[in-house]
Amino acid sequence: MQTLGLIAVIVVALGFAYTNGFHDSANAIATSVSTRALTPRVALVMAGIMNLVGAYVGLQLGGGVTKSIVKGIIGTPARGTSGLVVVFALLAGAIVWNLITWYFGLPSSSSHALIGGMVGVGLAAGLSVHWNGVWSKVVLPMLISPVVGFLLTFAVMIGILWAFRRGRPGPVTRGFRMAQTVSAAGMALGHGIQDAQKTMGVVMLALIAGGHATDSSAVPWWVLLSAALSISLGTYAGGWRIMRTLGRRIIELDPPRGFAAETVASLVLYFTAFIYPAPVSTTHIITGSIMGAGATKRRNAVRWGVAKNIVYAWCMTIPAAALCGALVYEVAHLIFS
Repeated sequence: MQTLGLIAVIVVALGFAYTNGFHDSANAIATSVSTRALTPRVALVMAGIMNLVGAYVGLQLGGGVTKSIVKGIIGTPARGTSGLVVVFALLAGAIVWNLITWYFGLPSSSSHALIGGMVGVGLAAGLSVHWNGVWSKVVLPMLISPVVGFLLTFAVMIGILWAFRRGRPGPVTRGFRMAQTVSAAGMALGHGIQDAQKTMGVVMLALIAGGHATDSSAVPWWVLLSAALSISLGTYAGGWRIMRTLGRRIIELDPPRGFAAETVASLVLYFTAFIYPAPVSTTHIITGSIMGAGATKRRNAVRWGVAKNIVYAWCMTIPAAALCGALVYEVAHLIFS
């Protein structure tokens, strides 16, 4: 029975990875599609492949984000059915919030939905919540990363405008469309490095609860492959509602601004994967970067009303997912206890 429960929880974890992929695929490709640097289908295929590569690269270069999920947010679930219920509930809470925000086209964070689910279930199940880790690895990066993305992209875009101030618009636009192929690939790679590791971390929590691993065990190859494939397939499925919000509703992007936003967002993702390991939100970073790129046009080029609604969704994600996770835990605990 416990083995069946473990398999079921792992399937749900891979389902979360799939929703993460179609929910967050817009992060990597919305700017390239909106500027017509890439066709939607080509962009999705490229993003899916780069997510797969990123998952492997992230784990081989330390797996810091996976470790943050396994050890940094809540106490280790107990072995047995009760621990599997904990992991199932935190995943269910994250999936529910992902689907709600996808339906309304809001680019909220799958990462923070997962962490909110962990916190809510941790509190409901009486597990220790590592509040220092939540603050330093989640809340602080959540506050800082979009601001960093905004400011750096604004500065990079000013530099681009100055460097190409005498260039002819046609050749400059074509050149930056080509450059966006590289920057979009870099963004997708960073997304795979970050988000696939989060799924690996949750699968490891399930294996710990099922008695097949400890919190210091290495990630098995099949966990890496299944998490990477799930997020890549989800990316290929596309997240068209969110793509429209990021690519068109915040600001009408042109290729130079798309390139600047993607390049800065990629660099921030690499920094938080390898230098300061933290499960940051790809969504927050690219959205802040897009706003920074748009602000170099003129103040009202950014649709601040849309941006305000996005920020509201950001603020709601952790508590809403925590509530969803806690409710699922209470129901599942009654059924399986």
